[in-house]
Amino acid sequence: MIDLPKGLIVSCQALEGNPLRDSNILAHLAKAAEIGGASAIRANGVEDITAMRKLLTIPIIGINKQKDKTGRTVITPTFESAAQVVAAGADIIALDATFCESNIREDVKTTIERIHNELHVPVMADISCAEEAARAAQWGADLVSTTLSGYMPDQPYRPEEKYVPDFVLIQSILSDPRVTCPVIGEGRFWTPHDLKKGIQMGLRGVVIGKAITNAMAITQYFAAALKG
Repeated sequence: MIDLPKGLIVSCQALEGNPLRDSNILAHLAKAAEIGGASAIRANGVEDITAMRKLLTIPIIGINKQKDKTGRTVITPTFESAAQVVAAGADIIALDATFCESNIREDVKTTIERIHNELHVPVMADISCAEEAARAAQWGADLVSTTLSGYMPDQPYRPEEKYVPDFVLIQSILSDPRVTCPVIGEGRFWTPHDLKKGIQMGLRGVVIGKAITNAMAITQYFAAALKG
């Protein structure tokens, strides 16, 4: 059973080098998002999720980012990395379910099965294309999310797509009979119009991160408008 209300999911994350890179700050950002109407929070790592769980009543979609030998960041690549964030308070686990190989990622199908059987929480499969979504659904993912569309090393988004969600991919997944689980839209959602469009298309939820919780990215967005 997926306890994930339909609507806006807010991602509260900050990389090293961002002044907001503090678990306590991110926890309060997450609480502000909850009060503002978020249906769930997406968060990374044990420290951040532990801090958020103390303040939040809405579900937390937990991830555990790790870098492989190529320098690529892989989302929750192992069962152990999933178990760590569930112990910290995550209600749903999101993981990399792309075709892209990594030396640190365990077999995705097995990891999904173990999360279900041993941790007893739903799994969100982060994908970059329609075939990955279909495979993840076949393997038992409870949700699929377009998180990695445009962020794979061999398929980066074009500069003009920086603030444009991949609605083509979203429609392709929603119309695919092989994908029987709910679909989440994520990646480059920046406007209320895009959020509303995604929900009207049939998405279970839309994840928005930078446009809500990253002050540097928000400032860059508006500064770019002046330059344009």
